[in-house]
Order: sequence, then structure tokens, then C-alpha cells
Amino acid sequence: MGAAEVKLTKLAKCAGCGAKVGAGVLAQLLDNLRVHRDPNLLVGFDKSDDASVYKVTDELALVQTVDFFPPIADDPYLFGQIAAANALSDVYAMGGEPKLCLNIMAVPESMPKEAVHQMLRGGYDKVYEAGALITGGHSILDDEPKYGLAVTGFVHPDRVLTNAGAKPGDVLVLTKPLGIGVLSTAQKAELLSAEGEALAYRLMTTLNKGARDVMVRHTVHACTDVTGFGLLGHACEMAQGSDVELELDVGAVDLIPEALELAAMGILPAGMYRNRGFAEPWVDPGETELCCQDLLYDPQTAGGLLMSVAPEEADTLLAELAGAVPSAQRIGVVRPYQGGKRIFLR
Repeated sequence: MGAAEVKLTKLAKCAGCGAKVGAGVLAQLLDNLRVHRDPNLLVGFDKSDDASVYKVTDELALVQTVDFFPPIADDPYLFGQIAAANALSDVYAMGGEPKLCLNIMAVPESMPKEAVHQMLRGGYDKVYEAGALITGGHSILDDEPKYGLAVTGFVHPDRVLTNAGAKPGDVLVLTKPLGIGVLSTAQKAELLSAEGEALAYRLMTTLNKGARDVMVRHTVHACTDVTGFGLLGHACEMAQGSDVELELDVGAVDLIPEALELAAMGILPAGMYRNRGFAEPWVDPGETELCCQDLLYDPQTAGGLLMSVAPEEADTLLAELAGAVPSAQRIGVVRPYQGGKRIFLR
């Protein structure tokens, strides 16, 4: 059996970031773990951020992250690209530039060597597109294939972006449409159109490099990438970390039309329910339709960046993003926290 005949998604119970442990469960797992203090550790795992940041000199800090998951595409080369783009994204979200990567891979003994080679080649090609290098890695045998990267990037210590710096008055900007988790679930069930499949793969293989390169030229106070916890899960972490509340204009959010139709039919990933369980207590949905809410909770694989930008620079930022990202959206504002709910859908 050759690489082209392997149906990778049939070998996995969950697809992509839909396999991610829910934010609420993850917080419980990390609770009470002893955190060693180091003045040079600018961002650690206790901050619920996208990556860790360690200051090396006054001019240089290391950004480190790791991400891997089961197949979200049947084509091994495409899966490798998506997994790499997703792993690199956390460094971009911190304002950093990826430099060094290590492969993380689990493969069944029965998986054809050509399929493994194509998966690795997809990862290599996407890493090189990012201007980084793969320098090694680690692999194990497993019944279910998995692939991803450990990534180290560089950033200036004074220019680190976290998810905890949003300020009242800021404008919220998003750089990719939502609905990837729903499309992936439909594809696994062979219910997705050819156009929807092509769109999903194009979005998931698009690096957040363009978004990052524009972002660092502006006064952005906070940033996170929207991945496994969905827009509302990651927005909730931003609101809690920044001690603010967010007002989201649902009509301004780019919801993929086919994903919206599928959500209305009940085609939803398990990760959506986990995300809802975590974030829903903090969300005032207003009059938002349930299918729209579902997409706001939908786990994204290699999703876009959510930025909190100073209001006087929002228009310029959006104009520059327009030609650099799949979908530049002005989706809401940051307000002072009044107690109670953290996110308000309008």
C-alpha cells in the first residue's frame, strides 16, 4: 500500500486540534504544580499563554513551544504541513520569529515508509517557508499516527506579546475565518464539499507569519492564536489574564458559510463541547443563534491570530493586514471589567 492509498484520518479518533485536552481540564491538571521562580523566565506555563519566554540577554529572549496531534488530512504531505504551521503559530503569537524546530512523531508499524517520508517532507517544507530549520527530533511506534514540532524562536525581551496585556479601549482583530473544526468533522464523515475541503486545507497551511510581521509594526497590547480552545476559549483566557471584558460583534466575525450550515445540522466536533463547557460560564450570548455560538467555540487547527490593538492604530493595522492574511476582521472591543461575565456577544 503506497502513501497515496493511506487514509490517515481513518487511523485517528480525533482530528487536529480537536484532540486537545479541554482548557478547564488542563487547568485542573496543572493546578498546584510547583513553579520555580527565575527572574529571566518572562512567561511560564502558569500563565496559560501560547509559549514560554526566557530572557537570555537584554536584546534576546527565547520563545519555546511544542504542539502535535493526530491526522487532520488523509494526504501525509498535507498533514505534515498543517501540523508544522500549527506548531509554528504559537511563536508568532508571542511576537517571535521561529528559528529551530524538532520533529515529534508517532507512527504505526504498518504505516508505509513513503507515507512517513511525505509527512516529514510536509513539515520540513513549511518550516523552511517560515525561515526556520528542523535540526532533529524523536519518533516512537504507536497505534495512531501523530506529528508535530517543538519550536524555538527569538524575540526582543521588551517586545514579547502575551495574552494578558489587553487594555480597555483596545480593538480586537482576527486574521482567519472560523469553522475549521466543523469542516474537519464533516470531512471525516465524508459530508464535506470539495470546495470546503480545499478552503480548509488552504487556511490550515497558511502560516501566521504575515500576520505577525504586520502586527509587530503596531501598538498591539495582547495576542493569542485561536486554536484548540476556539475563539471564545482563547478570548476567555485573554479576558481573564488581562482582567478585562470583551464585547464581540458576531456579525463582524468571518464564519465559513458551509461550516455554519453543517453546525446547524448538528455536525460538530467533540472539542466544541469541551470548549463550551470551559468558557460558557463567562459568556453572555445575547441573541446569538446557537449555530453561530457553536462556531465561536469550534476548535481551530492552525487558526488565526487574535490581537488587542490600540484604537488609534486599528484602522492602519487592518489596512496592512488586508493583503497579508486570509481574513482581516475587526470583531470587537475591550472594556473595563465590571464583574460577572467576561465576554459579551452582540
